[in-house]
Amino acid sequence: MQKTKAEKKSSKNVTVKKMELVTRRNAPLATPTDLKANATQDIAGALNGILADIFALHLKTKNFHWHMSGPHFRDYHLMLDEQASQLYAMTDPIAERIRKIGGSTLRSIGHISRVQRILDNDAQYVEPLDMLAELREDSKTLAGRLREAHDVCNEHRDIATASLIEVWIDETERRTWFLFESSRQGSLGH
Repeated sequence: MQKTKAEKKSSKNVTVKKMELVTRRNAPLATPTDLKANATQDIAGALNGILADIFALHLKTKNFHWHMSGPHFRDYHLMLDEQASQLYAMTDPIAERIRKIGGSTLRSIGHISRVQRILDNDAQYVEPLDMLAELREDSKTLAGRLREAHDVCNEHRDIATASLIEVWIDETERRTWFLFESSRQGSLGH
């Protein structure tokens, strides 16, 4: 019994679909996107740098939260815990955005340490106001890096990532402001 043209075509389509399925299964995280490969690479690189910085800043904030002391302990302790939570909340949306555009994210603590630009603080003791000042400067640095990443997104017309970054800049500026106001010394004699 000989196959008809329709049966041959149907069989060929099934074979092609099976081959496509095997190819997709073997493709290494090939997320479809309309962004060009260089755009994905540039944006993912910028976002991975920010992601590493946020993990570093999150841990530093928690470190200072755990080691806070002094007369303003409760206020500073609570503020730093809130800020650490805000930082951690940024990590998943950033990593998922990297994946949505076809990039790969950070994979380990070692990977974070190789990419992070915000410095760790392993000192045994840091004065409370020095903690706030260091976190404030790190937050200002993070805001600047977010702006740089925003420029990369604009260059490649990645409106979705740029829009997310705008919110993260605002949140980062808010943390910077709180750290600044919390560390101000009242003027004596006024």
